[in-house]
Amino acid sequence: MTRQELIKRIKETAYLEGEFILRSGQKSKYYLDKYLFETCPDILKALGAEFARYVTDDVTLIAGAELGGVALAAATAMETGKNWIIVRNSKKGYGTGRLVEGVLRPEDVVLLVEDIATTGGQVLEAARVITEAGARLKKIVAVIDRKQGAGENITEAGYTFESILTKYDLGIEDD
Repeated sequence: MTRQELIKRIKETAYLEGEFILRSGQKSKYYLDKYLFETCPDILKALGAEFARYVTDDVTLIAGAELGGVALAAATAMETGKNWIIVRNSKKGYGTGRLVEGVLRPEDVVLLVEDIATTGGQVLEAARVITEAGARLKKIVAVIDRKQGAGENITEAGYTFESILTKYDLGIEDD
């Protein structure tokens, strides 16, 4: 799938207009429903290939935050052959009670994939879990940057941030 085809498929599949409250608490006149594009095999496969471009030779592990980053991390792992982990939002109250599902070692160099970046709050929580485990976070890459502070917040926290697309790529103007 070409970049232009990917942009078209994501916009026609996941762009909704109306009045929405985002995870950040901000109000928006549009919503990009990540689950609508992540559940389309053609889009998910194309995103796995896009994320794979950010996997450098030193990256040993792919990570995705629960829930939106899980399918993206799996698609990227399948494209690259690298193992992957799920970073939970909170510990389970049963079973192993882990914050990380899969194997995360202190020597790992991790690419953290994200769906939609608004302020970066959730992905920064996942980044903290990864670094507190002793691993090195190479980069955080989002499918779409809404251009509402995520890049600045992530950079300010000491991490490198990039996105495959921005809201401007999708033809979305400011709220």
